[in-house]
Amino acid sequence: MPRTGRPRSFNRDEAIVAAMILFWEHGFESTSLAQLRAAMGDISAASFYAAFESKESLFCEAVNHYISTYGQVSESFRDTSITSKEAIEQGLRRSARMQTEKSHPLGCLIVLSDVSCSPKHNHIREMLAKERERVRNWLKDCIARAVANGELPDSADIAILVTLFDTFLRGISIQARDNVPYESINSAIIQLMNVWEVLSVKPSIQETV
Repeated sequence: MPRTGRPRSFNRDEAIVAAMILFWEHGFESTSLAQLRAAMGDISAASFYAAFESKESLFCEAVNHYISTYGQVSESFRDTSITSKEAIEQGLRRSARMQTEKSHPLGCLIVLSDVSCSPKHNHIREMLAKERERVRNWLKDCIARAVANGELPDSADIAILVTLFDTFLRGISIQARDNVPYESINSAIIQLMNVWEVLSVKPSIQETV
C-alpha cells in the first residue's frame, strides 16, 4: 500500500529544485533528511516518504532536473550545425559560465555530489559516472566528426583528445569551487583550443586557371 502522511503543503516541483540545490552544495551523502525536509517547508518524515519514497529517489529526480536545466550547457557538443571546434569551445565556455554563476552553488552537481560518497553508496557514483560517460561520448562523437569531415587529420588521436577536453571540463568544477573567476577559466579555454589549431588541417589554396 502507498504510504500516507498529512496532505502535502508544498509544491512538488519547487521541492525538487530545493533538493537539487542542497545536493549540489553538499553532495548526496552529506545532505541530511532533516535538511531536505526543512527546505521543503518543514514537512514531516511521513509526507517526505509519501512524496518521494526515499532520499535516493529524490536525488535521482533532482539530478534529472539538473540535467534538463543547468546541464543543457553540454548540449553544444551535439550541435552539428557548427564546426566541431566551435561546438567544443561553446560547450566549455557555457559550462564555465554556468558553474561560476553566484545564483546557485558553484561547480557541477554531476561532478561534485558523489565525491565523498562511502562504498555503501557506490550505486550513486555509478549513476553519476554513467551521466558523465554520456557527455564524454558526445565529445567523442564531436571529435570523430571533425576527423571524418577533414576538420582534423586522420592522424588525430581521438581518445587522447576526448580525455584532454573531458578532463578540462570536469576540472572546471574544482576551479569554480575555489572561486576562480570565469574570466580566468575562459582564458584557459582559449589556450586549450590552440591545441585544435595546431592539429587542424589547413585548407589548400587552389590555383585558378
